[in-house]
Amino acid sequence: MILFPAIDLKDGQCVRLKHGDMATATIYNDDPAAQAKAFEQQGFEWLHVVDLNGAFKGQSVNSAAVGAILKATKNPVQLGGGIRTLEQIEDWLDRGLARVILGTVAVRDPDLVKQACKAFPGKVAVGIDAKGGKVAVEGWAEASSLGVIELAKKFEGAGVAAIIYTDIDRDGVLTGINWDATIDLAEAVSIPVIASGGLASIADIVRMTMPDAQKLEGAISGRALYDGRIDPAEALAILQGRPETRP
Repeated sequence: MILFPAIDLKDGQCVRLKHGDMATATIYNDDPAAQAKAFEQQGFEWLHVVDLNGAFKGQSVNSAAVGAILKATKNPVQLGGGIRTLEQIEDWLDRGLARVILGTVAVRDPDLVKQACKAFPGKVAVGIDAKGGKVAVEGWAEASSLGVIELAKKFEGAGVAAIIYTDIDRDGVLTGINWDATIDLAEAVSIPVIASGGLASIADIVRMTMPDAQKLEGAISGRALYDGRIDPAEALAILQGRPETRP
């Protein structure tokens, strides 16, 4: 079970949003590379990065910051936000990303996702962001008519490395992950699922260890880590199965 610390990039800075609204950005660090290194030193083994500007614009905007992150950490990095073509995917993987996350293009052009999975085995994840049970695209600015499980099932057998499922209504507001919807998704598909949106406390970390959550690959944490609501050492110890650390 992996806990992915998140770096969301807006104008070259580490920020967190509420409900995906760019106007609500709280700046936590103006040096994303230093933040990536800090997460590595705290014991995290993966890093989740989102180019927020890129998600809205439809192309990478914070490339310099992402490049600095890749140089600063030895941890594998997954990146989403504005990646829409095979050429962009190949370019990012050549630059050292462990995997790319495809969101809007997974709705608009699922065949491209399948092509990417064949061309880059194990390197392509799909981001499914939902509001009211329906998939949102273009940096969460547009709603689609697709249901979450309906979209996920389009990629069964395609070689998708993981599905990152975000409940937009919970993102950045520390109300707890939508476990019911996340676990329903994990049970509906064979693709590993990563929970995102709302992780709030050590209680959510403990929840990740429950039997019905064992199908998940892990969860992403942003604001709760930055605000100090989750102690990295305690969280990682729980996930590594050292019960004496549990509350």
